[in-house]
Amino acid sequence: MNNWDWSAVADFMPRFWDGLLLTLQVLVLGSLLSFTLGLVWAIGFRAPTRFVRWPVNVITEFIRNTPLLVQLFFFFFVLPEWGVQFSGLTTGTIAIGLHYSTYTAQVYRAGIDAVPLGQWEAATALSLPAGRTWMAVILPQAIRRIVPALGNYVISMLKDTPLLAGISVLEMLQQSRLESAATFQYTEPLTVVGIAFILIAYPASLLMRALERRLVR
Repeated sequence: MNNWDWSAVADFMPRFWDGLLLTLQVLVLGSLLSFTLGLVWAIGFRAPTRFVRWPVNVITEFIRNTPLLVQLFFFFFVLPEWGVQFSGLTTGTIAIGLHYSTYTAQVYRAGIDAVPLGQWEAATALSLPAGRTWMAVILPQAIRRIVPALGNYVISMLKDTPLLAGISVLEMLQQSRLESAATFQYTEPLTVVGIAFILIAYPASLLMRALERRLVR
């Protein structure tokens, strides 16, 4: 390419590595939060009392049907007016984890519903306490079925990390914008960031497919 400038790529790399590390940090912590909180929501869906089920359903549906960017802006700009303030990185991690927890909750619920009724009846017949029933009988079988689907949401979270640029988090896209603003060269930084997303997401996608084939055997 006649307009491609390798020196611009070299100049961008320090910013790129900083943005990449921050992107991966948000991805890892956000994934852990979404998986943990999603499981809490999923168990809440099956609570024996409607006074737990109803609020859980309302909260998760509200979060799931609200754009992630709106949630980011709310946490970052509105909550400080009420005395609750976090850094941009913390805000972004919480927002992504909370948002995707409502999706992983549905995945968990599908996995739990797929556990044969006889497993629940066997646990009841053995007089297993509720906690042991969940941890030793139900969840091991449910999670085995849903790992590939959870992996797909990790990839979705990765692709949503550029939204954090809206609250000035210096992830990869924001770093490319800063570099372009300083050098007036847009092609190289944006291309490097785009390739980075592909190099992370595509192998992860292949891994999920391989894992799915292994688990369904």
